[in-house]
Amino acid sequence: MPGLNYTWASEFILIGFSTFPQQLLPVFFLLFLLMYLFTLLGNLLIMATIWGERSLHTPMYLFLCALSISEILYTLAIIPRMLADLLSAHRSIAFLACASQMFFSFTFGFTHSLLLTVMGYDRYVAICHPLRYNVLMSPRGCACLVAWSWAGGLAVGLVVTTSIFHLTFCGPNEIQHFLCHVPPLLKLACGNNVPTTALGVGLVCIMALLGCFLLILLSYAFIVAAILRIPSAEGRHKAFSTCASHLIVVIVHYGFASVIYLKPKGPHSQEGDTLMATTYTVLTPFLSPIIFSLRNKELKNAMKKTFLRKFYSSST
Repeated sequence: MPGLNYTWASEFILIGFSTFPQQLLPVFFLLFLLMYLFTLLGNLLIMATIWGERSLHTPMYLFLCALSISEILYTLAIIPRMLADLLSAHRSIAFLACASQMFFSFTFGFTHSLLLTVMGYDRYVAICHPLRYNVLMSPRGCACLVAWSWAGGLAVGLVVTTSIFHLTFCGPNEIQHFLCHVPPLLKLACGNNVPTTALGVGLVCIMALLGCFLLILLSYAFIVAAILRIPSAEGRHKAFSTCASHLIVVIVHYGFASVIYLKPKGPHSQEGDTLMATTYTVLTPFLSPIIFSLRNKELKNAMKKTFLRKFYSSST
């Protein structure tokens, strides 16, 4: 716009939690640190249990192990930086570091969604086509599904990051968030191609997330239909119990995402938006290992067995 003095942004300032009272920041730091450490510990424990227990070397637990890896990497891309900024007075982030954070957060975040979709397909095959399960979910087929999930996440991360960081960013350089996220960065961009880029990035993200969600819904529509045809109540309960943990994680994952992205437009406080954003960056990864550990009886028993075995061997 004429009359405005624009300067090219070589770094950004993450506003994030700076609008909160200073005495609250150490409380947030301690709370988020404990949740982050628990997330890491829970996912590492799941991975170690699956790796060490031969009875868990099945497609379902291979996908769960890949999901834990993507969750660890996703939180690693966001939370350490957020924790450092909570205790820092200087919350600047370099241009390249901002682009890297966006790339890794989108890559691992969408990999997570794709792996949840693959896990839904695995449960569909197990319940609807049990006799063909070993053929359809062969080790090579499972490895390909995991590889394609990672490739899909990488593709979305590359498309979104390159689209956003090909824009020109002009002053002011304050990001109204605690991480380099698309909407607040688009507000800092200038040029005639900003609306087109915003539309393109929005369509890519919505199509990817909605596609994953619809495929999961389709899988569970067939699963529910198959379960209802089982004559005994015990058989129906047993079949559904194999899906319960995955279904709860899907509901949490997409439930929080819908609260964030589908909230009505209008005036929102910076503090409210910041706290709401922590639901999908801190709370969802924190809940995921808890749900899988508590709701999956086979995994829970294997964890107890592995822990007791290691405790016994160390004591003797």
